[in-house]
Amino acid sequence: MTQPIPANANRGNIGLSIAAVLAGFVVVVIFSLGTDEVFHLLKVLPAPGQPMRSPGANALALAYRTAYSILGGYVAARVAPRYPVKHAVVLGSIGLAISILGVIVTLPMHLGPAWYPIGLAVTALPCSWLGGFLYNRKAGS
Repeated sequence: MTQPIPANANRGNIGLSIAAVLAGFVVVVIFSLGTDEVFHLLKVLPAPGQPMRSPGANALALAYRTAYSILGGYVAARVAPRYPVKHAVVLGSIGLAISILGVIVTLPMHLGPAWYPIGLAVTALPCSWLGGFLYNRKAGS
């Protein structure tokens, strides 16, 4: 005979789930800002606070942020207590929401090409999902 699952059985998992998503978020933010700083020091990107109008610089920033979004999704999935891809998707949804706010705030400011903040929004969810998918595929093998 099977035992009923207690009503509070998933309470500990909520904390672990929040930690998993937070870990993925921290990875994306720290790696993105750290890479920004290195490229500012190397003068590959303009000084902080200056407009970034160069399409090449924007493409570079979008490329490494895309890679870090995949890594963040992977980390969220890896730390998740279960349903790893779901955690990566939650992280990607948060990234999408933040990126949409970024589009709304920065487009009228004309700080650079419009495709850059839009690209961040478009790639946030699929990249994070991909990270979760890659972790899940590795864990399943």
